Amino acid sequence: MSGDAALDVRHLTVEFIQRSGPKLRAVDDVSLTLYPGATLALVGESGSGKSTIVRALGRLLKPSGGEVLLGGRPSTLHRSDVREYRRHVQLVFQDPFASLNPAHTVAHHLARPLLLHAQATRRDVAERVEALLRSVNLVPPGDIARKYPHELSGGQRQRVAIARALAPSPQVLLADEPVSMLDVSIRLEILNLLDELKSERDLAMLYVTHDLATARHFSSEIMVMYRGEIVERGPSDEVILSPSHPYTQLLASAAPMPGATRSALAAARRTRQGARAVRDAERREATVETGCKFRRRCPHAMPQCASRPPDVETAPGHSARCWLFDQGAR
Repeated sequence: MSGDAALDVRHLTVEFIQRSGPKLRAVDDVSLTLYPGATLALVGESGSGKSTIVRALGRLLKPSGGEVLLGGRPSTLHRSDVREYRRHVQLVFQDPFASLNPAHTVAHHLARPLLLHAQATRRDVAERVEALLRSVNLVPPGDIARKYPHELSGGQRQRVAIARALAPSPQVLLADEPVSMLDVSIRLEILNLLDELKSERDLAMLYVTHDLATARHFSSEIMVMYRGEIVERGPSDEVILSPSHPYTQLLASAAPMPGATRSALAAARRTRQGARAVRDAERREATVETGCKFRRRCPHAMPQCASRPPDVETAPGHSARCWLFDQGAR
């Protein structure tokens, strides 16, 4: 993809200390790049480390290793630097009710970041609050501004959360499953709103989701995550319709989509059958220290899988971390 990166993440690692046993590596050597006006989708099952990446990039937890560059400049953990970083990198959380303070009005939620990041003055802050509410289609803005979170619907609360994220005029938006807690009937409205705001404001967006259909529709590129690692990445249509990695095939088989090739669906079906056979064994052994972490569920497992697989390009711009595509292994 052409153009300068808004956020460049290199070899990000996040580890957690456990009471017993070794450290848990929730994010293992992940690199990604977010570009203005484009959406990168991060998909994977629960526990794969997606939200940990969002929290690390939002500076809500400290990475164990790696480098984050905002606009080409390294970001440090100094207090002054973190405040400036958070002005440009904003988050939209999964649960809009939990992310809003029930003791404060909508106006308070929006005025505070506007004033904190010098995007408004005391004189014009009310006008700026109403402008933000209009930008997320909450009207009449004067009435909405006076309400408390419990007086709003789930969709309205998430629109307020999006407006709050837009208040500092960020460059990057990290959306952590922004519609999973909402009613099905309004999910598409919120996703369309985020897509429109991305285009209007030239935002770089990371969209975390379980839903492969929306990942394909709303993103230009998809990364697939499994147990802390990126196992496949590439253009959205290619990753979803022609998945390379056996794990991606497993995900696709769980949510088949119109337009998927017959061969891709057949391969996904075989992967799903193989996964069932080893699921109980995998639950007994929660971690794999070396090699491919998917090998206990993979029907194509080979002796080489005991070693860390390479990241192999399977098509232009499309790669998978799997020994199946390494000529030497074959």
